[in-house]
Amino acid sequence: MNEEYISIPLVKNQDANRFELKVGDYTAFIAYKERSKKIWLIHTEAPEELKGKGAATAVIEKTLAYLEENDYKLIPLCPLVVAYLKRHTEWNRILDAGIDPF
Repeated sequence: MNEEYISIPLVKNQDANRFELKVGDYTAFIAYKERSKKIWLIHTEAPEELKGKGAATAVIEKTLAYLEENDYKLIPLCPLVVAYLKRHTEWNRILDAGIDPF
């Protein structure tokens, strides 16, 4: 993760069902669905102003850490999250039991 994002807190916006990373005036986010300590990560998005600057990766990394710290099991549906997990197989430890490891 780029150093500029390390100190920015991840926000779990339960009203909008998304994890958010506010960078200045802009917000990168991952939309999710949650039930019984399982979280489906559905869609990751960063505004044009943050594209290519590592904001999407930062929100993914912070979200995965949050899921692990709070004992959630992950069901990744977002192609960007799936691609990240394929490159960082150490996160297989938080996958839901029904999900094949990458």
